[in-house]
Amino acid sequence: MCRLSAITSNRYFSPIENILALETMKEGHDGSGLGLMLKNLGGEFEDLKDHPVLSGICSDNGLTMLDDYMKSRGFSVKHMWTPKIRPVPGIKKRGHYIAKAYAYPENYQDKTMAEKEDLLLRTRLELRAMGEADESIFVFSFYPDVLTLKEVGDPLEVAEFFGLDKNQLKAKIVLAQGRQNTNYAIYLYACHPFFMQGYGTMTNGENTAFVPIREFLTGRGNPGYMGYNSDSEVFAHILHYTCRTLGYPLTYYKDIITPLKSDEIDRRSDREALRLIKKSLRPLCIDGPNCVIGFIPDGSVFMVQDAKKLRPGAVGGVRGRYALMSEECGVNRAIPERNQSEDIYPMKYDMVIVTPNAEEITVWNQLQH
Repeated sequence: MCRLSAITSNRYFSPIENILALETMKEGHDGSGLGLMLKNLGGEFEDLKDHPVLSGICSDNGLTMLDDYMKSRGFSVKHMWTPKIRPVPGIKKRGHYIAKAYAYPENYQDKTMAEKEDLLLRTRLELRAMGEADESIFVFSFYPDVLTLKEVGDPLEVAEFFGLDKNQLKAKIVLAQGRQNTNYAIYLYACHPFFMQGYGTMTNGENTAFVPIREFLTGRGNPGYMGYNSDSEVFAHILHYTCRTLGYPLTYYKDIITPLKSDEIDRRSDREALRLIKKSLRPLCIDGPNCVIGFIPDGSVFMVQDAKKLRPGAVGGVRGRYALMSEECGVNRAIPERNQSEDIYPMKYDMVIVTPNAEEITVWNQLQH
């Protein structure tokens, strides 16, 4: 199993807080990798909210190729962040860890957000294709107000390697995963969290329904539904497909991945729509065990379980700051001052949703609509 650590707050905080929470859950991950995704950026990115941030790793040659490509496409750099690397035994430094905020090409300045999002997606995929064969370019995300870091190693040691306890990298939403290497070789594109056009997820578990889900998604005609170096990447793409492509509310994500039985559907006021969704989107049904934590563009953060409910998950906090963790001890580390009797342990029908700016927390149950 892996371990998940998500914090959402109305104030900017350092991702080291997520990593310290992961450390309390260390028996659940083997230190083979860390993935960090920051949304609603603060610090030196706070005044660059509308500028897409390209997060990745490049070799010397890869960085030259990336810079030449971006310049040829009309992107101009507004700001660049690079971590101040501290040597840590066991972590091999790669060429360049970068997070570059860009201005859009001149001919995209007045385009709609949807058109800009498609440009950013195409750009990310083209850069990935340029550098994937020789691993000269890794691009994890390219989107406004989102920054992603990934590296192989123990989460606390990777945090030290990147100097996260000393720098000013901050955000109001941070997702962190401590990886346990089970199904795949250690490869950065297999490391959670995963992201696509404003939607991000990370997962603890094994997606035994991966193949039919992958086949369904890759048949939708969206070039972003690709990669799948991890069987958990499909969870981010199902979320994107549900909310952005189909335009459904977030709660239907739960109905799609864990559809109700026929007699349970009959209890819902939207039963007719639900029957059609179940029939047409049945290939997206998951067969866990899985615990999924994610966010959507408006800043809502959620946790869901599969029907088997065989992976741990706990949510707790106070107004203005909530933690969604694999274990209660992670919540204790992140928000010790909360009322623990109000902690939530979502079961198979539940979707826990923390509203933007961590204003409030709700539990939506599939049987009560």
